[in-house]
Amino acid sequence: MNESYLRNVIEAALLAAGGPLPVAELMRLFDDAARPSAQAVREALASLGAEYEGRGIELNETASGFRIQVRRELAGEISRLWPERAARYSRALLETLALIAYRQPITRAEIEAVRGVAVNPNIIRTMIERNWVRVVGHRDVPGHPELLGTSREFLDYTLQLALAEDTGAPQPPELPGTDHAATEGLGTADEDSSEDDQLSAEGGASAELVAGPRDLEG
Repeated sequence: MNESYLRNVIEAALLAAGGPLPVAELMRLFDDAARPSAQAVREALASLGAEYEGRGIELNETASGFRIQVRRELAGEISRLWPERAARYSRALLETLALIAYRQPITRAEIEAVRGVAVNPNIIRTMIERNWVRVVGHRDVPGHPELLGTSREFLDYTLQLALAEDTGAPQPPELPGTDHAATEGLGTADEDSSEDDQLSAEGGASAELVAGPRDLEG
C-alpha cells in the first residue's frame, strides 16, 4: 500500500472522528485485502506527528487511542472561540466523581456511606450520560448493586490535566461533554440550597480543543 495514501486516510479519519481512535480501529478502515499491519499504522502515525512539529496542531496518544488536537500551548487563545461562562459543579457531584475515581469499582451505597448523605440519582445519571462514569459490573451481594467506574474519556481528560500541570501549559477547559444547565445545582437538597456548596470550573471554554469536522472549514 502507498505510504502517502495510508497516512492521508489515517489523518482524515482522525479529523473526522473528533476524538481518539485506537490502532485496531484505524486498521479496520481498509479492506481485508489491503489492510495494513499495526506496525505500518503506527509508523504512519509517527510520520504524521513529525509533520505537525512547529504547527498549531499535534498528534496525541491517549488512554483510548490517537487524536489530532490543538497544541496545548495555544489552548488559551483558541478557548476564546467558546466565550460562554464556565460551568459550575455542585460539591455533591465533585465529591461523588472523586470517590468513584479513587475507590472504583464502588457502589452507590458505598459512596453514600463515605459521604454520609444520600446520593441524588440525577448525579449518577448525569455522569453516565456525559460518559464520565460507567457501570463496570455488579457487587456479589443481595440485590447485586451496580459497580461504578470512570470511563476512558474521563481518563483522557485527567491525563491532559496532568500533562498541562507538568509542562506549565494551559489546562483543559473542563470535563468533556459538560452542559451548564445539566450540572449546575446537582446534589442533595441541603447542598444545593447553599452557594458555599457550589464550586466553579475555572476557564472560559466549554469544549475540548480537539480537531473535528468543523476544523476542516476554511
